[in-house]
Amino acid sequence: MTDVWETVPRLLAEIKYLVLGTADEAGHPWTSPVYFAAADPRRLYWVSSPDSRHSRNIAHRPQVAITVFDSTVPIGGAEAIYLTATAGLAGDDETDEALAVLNTRLPDGRHLDRDDLAPNGLLRIYRADVAEHFVLIRGGDQRFDNVIDMRLPVTPAE
Repeated sequence: MTDVWETVPRLLAEIKYLVLGTADEAGHPWTSPVYFAAADPRRLYWVSSPDSRHSRNIAHRPQVAITVFDSTVPIGGAEAIYLTATAGLAGDDETDEALAVLNTRLPDGRHLDRDDLAPNGLLRIYRADVAEHFVLIRGGDQRFDNVIDMRLPVTPAE
């Protein structure tokens, strides 16, 4: 349903933080709130320290789960998307594009540049290549006749 798909690019554009779910080598889960920007619905960028727990987890196990939602809405008004992806360090050839995408969402005076990145800075650019998109369908949605919340797999109209 293309009207349901539109939730994906809209929330990726509106929301500035995602919840990143990772797991370590032994499979122990970890979640982290991460500032991000989407190059498009299939590629997300963020910056993190390679020493952070989620970055170390990604180095060992690149499969991640991501949730994007607005936590400020009243109960019953939630919209969310869920993503499965493969994450890792962005390639050096992506640095300029990634910085440009990330900086579009940062306030003036807080823009990132190459000096913020290793080897001079403490941060690295990470990316997630999204494999699957799901949209939260709230309980009682008459389009789906669902009583409780559910998630619906969606793809863009071609």
